[in-house]
Amino acid sequence: MPLSEFSLRLQHGITGGFAPPTPSAIHTFTKSAPQTHILIASTTRADGTPSLTDAAPKSLSLTDAEGDATQHALVNELYGILKSIPTESPPGSEDIYRLDTSIFWQSDDLMWINGGPQGCGGGTSEVQPTDKEKAKFGRAVEIVNELLSRAQ
Repeated sequence: MPLSEFSLRLQHGITGGFAPPTPSAIHTFTKSAPQTHILIASTTRADGTPSLTDAAPKSLSLTDAEGDATQHALVNELYGILKSIPTESPPGSEDIYRLDTSIFWQSDDLMWINGGPQGCGGGTSEVQPTDKEKAKFGRAVEIVNELLSRAQ
């Protein structure tokens, strides 16, 4: 079933400690029901700089043109992965996937976030993923990066 609406955010830099984390990149993907494309907003921080800088907005087509079936498949694969893997408990306690990366997903039937809204603060999660679940999360990050690289 194609997803008609969703919001997705990928953040690199979620681990902190006493001080909050300093993200190096935040990419936000938005797809609303009437649109045939995903809107993408990105902010990045160059090493040694104190703040994030906005990049030009991009979009990713999801029409039935050749090649877009792959994009649909990637979104559906990502959705399936996130439905099948755990998040830390309590939220923000620990980077259980050890990638210093957070994914936030929200759609009609799924809200999934790892890393908590303020990143991970040095606690211990009651939930620990298996090696297979860690590999699935790694694949989820790859998918989001692939979608980002396809955007124009």
